[in-house]
Amino acid sequence: MKKKLPIGISTFEKIRGDNFIYIDKTKDILELIENGDYYFLSRPRRFGKSLLIDTIKELFEGNRALFEGLYIYDKWNWNQKYPVIKISFSGGIRDLKSLDVHLGRILKENEKRLGVNCSYKEYKDICFLDLIEEVYKKYNQKVVILIDEYDKPILDNINKIDIAVEIREALKDFYTKIKESDRFIKFAMLTGVSKFSKVSIFSGLNNLEDITLHKRFATICGYTQEDIETDFKELLDGVDLEKLKEWYNGYNFLGERVYNPFDILLFISNDFAYKNYWFSTGTPTFLIKLLKEKNYFFPELENLVVGEILIDSFDIESIKIEPLLFQSGYLTIDKVEVSEFEEIFYHLKHPNKEVQTSFNSMLIDFLTGDDNHIIKRQKVFKSLASGDLESFKETLIALYASIPYNSYVKNNIASYEGYWANVFYVYLASLGLKIIAEDVTNRGRIDFTMRIRDKIYIFEFKVIDEDPLAQIKRQKYYQKYQNEDKEIILVGIVFSEEEKNIKELIWEVVG
Repeated sequence: MKKKLPIGISTFEKIRGDNFIYIDKTKDILELIENGDYYFLSRPRRFGKSLLIDTIKELFEGNRALFEGLYIYDKWNWNQKYPVIKISFSGGIRDLKSLDVHLGRILKENEKRLGVNCSYKEYKDICFLDLIEEVYKKYNQKVVILIDEYDKPILDNINKIDIAVEIREALKDFYTKIKESDRFIKFAMLTGVSKFSKVSIFSGLNNLEDITLHKRFATICGYTQEDIETDFKELLDGVDLEKLKEWYNGYNFLGERVYNPFDILLFISNDFAYKNYWFSTGTPTFLIKLLKEKNYFFPELENLVVGEILIDSFDIESIKIEPLLFQSGYLTIDKVEVSEFEEIFYHLKHPNKEVQTSFNSMLIDFLTGDDNHIIKRQKVFKSLASGDLESFKETLIALYASIPYNSYVKNNIASYEGYWANVFYVYLASLGLKIIAEDVTNRGRIDFTMRIRDKIYIFEFKVIDEDPLAQIKRQKYYQKYQNEDKEIILVGIVFSEEEKNIKELIWEVVG
């Protein structure tokens, strides 16, 4: 019987019992349990965290039949069962009061399922502490604690700092009870999207081992290339796997790169149509607001390098864009660099074509106020692919002319030059083209280098009246690419602050 696609299903029992596809992660789970007691895992949304947590729950509860045929089946002691307290923050929480109500409901559900009662119900953290001990006493067995989406109440209110801080402090008091109950606990795991600073929510729970960037567990969530070529082989019959990889693979957690499961399942369900499945499931309005407030220069995303501390966590009161983009899945690790002083630096990039095109398309709306830019983008692509620079020039001029005046004002980029460069970059990046901003050569830095089919474009921007190609030719920037057997086209662009548009665009093909 053909297996079904588990779209939106995170219940292990349903997946195993109703003939849905399940990619076996039990080898990783077994290694987790055998080598530690307290874990934290961060992954972007829709990455399979909830299914992972539910699988661990069923394992500790000893539901043997669900694991038949999986790696762990003949390696687990099914006679040893453990009571499990499971907490999930799947619903919307608007303020401290609704958090209190939600925690009360969660605790009540666990009390009912486990057949115990906790005291001090008006104090949810004390009730949680009491619940752990009462479960331990009733079953005469250590307790397993699994918390899914531990950070969702905070992230749901991240644009309301005062409320987010109140919720963070309440959750910190709640989660601290896990450490206080150590003598009663067999295993505990928290999952979420973000990792907050050690001085905030984790300050009272500092015994967690963070496996977010642990090479051994890099594929504990997500689909590997081998999964695609084996478990999904029949369902992907006729699909160009290299194109699929370009569109949806690329998430790197310091091990083998993985696909977001949601993309693959929706791709198959939608008859192999290449769309932004994962990206469209969430609108990062707060992120856009933050980019605006920080006057972010988007071309920097093409060669972003950050330190270990920056990528590891962030604070509510002082949110930095880079860890937010990484933890939420809009950027991933390209490569790791270690300095002479053993400092670790991460080179970040968009994980795949879906994220690159969708994210930059969203930025076009933000920068220009133009939500009908698809036709313009296609014209830009066709003109660059064919080398028709006259058409490219006309399209760009029409693009800048269509931007309302208030877009320049409201976006508050540090300079008109920065705004023009931002718009130029996101239009090209939204096409999925390979762009290098501030491209380094042995003679200096190129503003933009871009590859498309059999061509390499070298762009230089000016806001003063001088030959825009002069610097490219004087510094011989093109020499870096002359051995690639591609046509090299130099493009110089001069912007006019008065006209708020392109004053001059000239080009030259390198022989």
